[in-house]
Amino acid sequence: MIIAQWGAAGLAQAQTWPGWPGPPPPGYDPHAAAAEQHRQAIEQLRLQADQRQADAARQRLQTDRALRQLEAARSPAPTTPSATAYTPRPAPLPPPASLSPPVDQGAAGVPEIDAWLNRQPH
Repeated sequence: MIIAQWGAAGLAQAQTWPGWPGPPPPGYDPHAAAAEQHRQAIEQLRLQADQRQADAARQRLQTDRALRQLEAARSPAPTTPSATAYTPRPAPLPPPASLSPPVDQGAAGVPEIDAWLNRQPH
C-alpha cells in the first residue's frame, strides 16, 4: 500500500503545464514533462505488477498449506488386497490321463496314413 501511495504522490510532482494562467515557468520543457509523467506511470504499473505477483505467490503458499492440512486430517483408506487376473489353485493339477488308441485302428486307410506319418524326412 505504501508503494502505491508513493507512486501516486510521484505522479503529482511531474505535471504538464496546462497553458493557463500565464506563461510556463522558466526552464519548462513540455516534452520532458510528458516523458516524466510517462516514466512515473510506468513505474506505478511496475509496482502494481510486483504487488500482484507477491499476492499470487502468497495465495499459492496458503493454498498448498491448506491442501496439506486437509490431506493430513483425512483418515487413511483401508488397504485392500491386490486383485489378480486369475484365482490361484489350492492344489496342483492332477497328472494327465493316458490317451487310449482310437477304436477303429483297422479301418480302411489307417495303415497308409500311419506309414505316411512315419516316413523318413527328406
